[in-house]
Amino acid sequence: MFPRPFWSPLWAGIALGLALFLTFVLTGHGLGASGFFTRLTAEAGQWLAPELTAANRYLGDYVRGEPLQAWITWEVLGAFVGALVGALSGRRFRPQIERGPSSGVGSRLVLALVGGVLTGLGARLARGCTSGLGLSGGAALAVGGFVFLICFFAAGFLFSFIVRRYWQ
Repeated sequence: MFPRPFWSPLWAGIALGLALFLTFVLTGHGLGASGFFTRLTAEAGQWLAPELTAANRYLGDYVRGEPLQAWITWEVLGAFVGALVGALSGRRFRPQIERGPSSGVGSRLVLALVGGVLTGLGARLARGCTSGLGLSGGAALAVGGFVFLICFFAAGFLFSFIVRRYWQ
């Protein structure tokens, strides 16, 4: 069986806009994901070292109450389940490690981990991820959202130019 074709960018954009609008209406928040990982860290800290986590200047605010009962937890879980259902229904679910012909699996995984950690740190420093700052900030016409998107795309183009040789 062949995979189903991708949605057209127009319809995918309209669906994303409607999802963002419904998120604002139903939860009072925009889309975002990076806050979930902070809450997950706070929850793990509560299990492993509750006093130390509560006294931490950054994580302490997250441990008041139940960190994993926040709206963002359910949003991230819903995005994961929705992506899985979409991949399965589109016949596009194939676990694999994407890499260039000259890069090994181990180095690809290390680079992905380093890139993910740096992206996560950047999201926390910027006080939001691409969906939180770019989509939700842009939808709210926040200047910071547009500045972030410009910088995000510029950095992506620059970095892809730098690593192109490694990937090929």
